[in-house]
Amino acid sequence: MCLAVPGKIIEIYESNGLKMSKIDFGGVTREACLEYVPEAKIGDYALIHVGFVLNLVDEAEAQETLRLLDEISAAGGSAPAEL
Repeated sequence: MCLAVPGKIIEIYESNGLKMSKIDFGGVTREACLEYVPEAKIGDYALIHVGFVLNLVDEAEAQETLRLLDEISAAGGSAPAEL
């Protein structure tokens, strides 16, 4: 089972001919490929799997998901250890 945590695209660039990005997960930054979502732009929220942005979500959906994850964590559930 995979858990997709939304992250915000903060940078877009090209590397080795691929459209790449830096994604911010609440202060933790990861690199991800944007080739599957060429319409992505800075400020969009993205769901990533194994280093690829698979789809974009609107900000309201991203914020609701993050709120629910915080709720789970506060209730004693386990939050994702690594993004």
